[in-house]
Amino acid sequence: MAAAPTLEDLLRSCTRSALHLEMRDGYMRDDPLFVRWLDGLRDDPADRSTWWSPWLQLVQETTARGVEIRRARVVSEPVSEYVRFEHEITFRNIASGEQVSWLPRRQTTDLALPGNDFWLIDGQYLVVHHFSGEGDFVGDEISTDPEILKLCHSAFEAVWERAVPHEDFRLH
Repeated sequence: MAAAPTLEDLLRSCTRSALHLEMRDGYMRDDPLFVRWLDGLRDDPADRSTWWSPWLQLVQETTARGVEIRRARVVSEPVSEYVRFEHEITFRNIASGEQVSWLPRRQTTDLALPGNDFWLIDGQYLVVHHFSGEGDFVGDEISTDPEILKLCHSAFEAVWERAVPHEDFRLH
């Protein structure tokens, strides 16, 4: 039996769109990038050699093929320290070709949102991310169930329609 494709595999084969919905106010608090940021170290957007990564390279290659990558972040306000960190390093996502928007959680009350973050690849594969209560990554699962794909696509588009583009979003 073949191993399930990874998110990276799916992005490499993606032809149209990759939608990413993030709904947590904190992730992996032991992430070295976050710890560095907490220590006051900041990336210089002009010095790409210090912050460019294999992930960003993959995203850039994917968007260069004409694939639209959109990331929507649902955040509580006032924002958490982790969200401040994410907001500050989002220039990396933008540099790789992603579109990123933010939506305050208080504006989502009337939206049907799934319980987990996800990537929806070409409307055919859903990569669901699972995290512990502390924000540690515990694994992925892939779904091709048409009803789940439809729900997640609808949820993403509802968030995206209300969300504020990164360049216009101000932290509170």
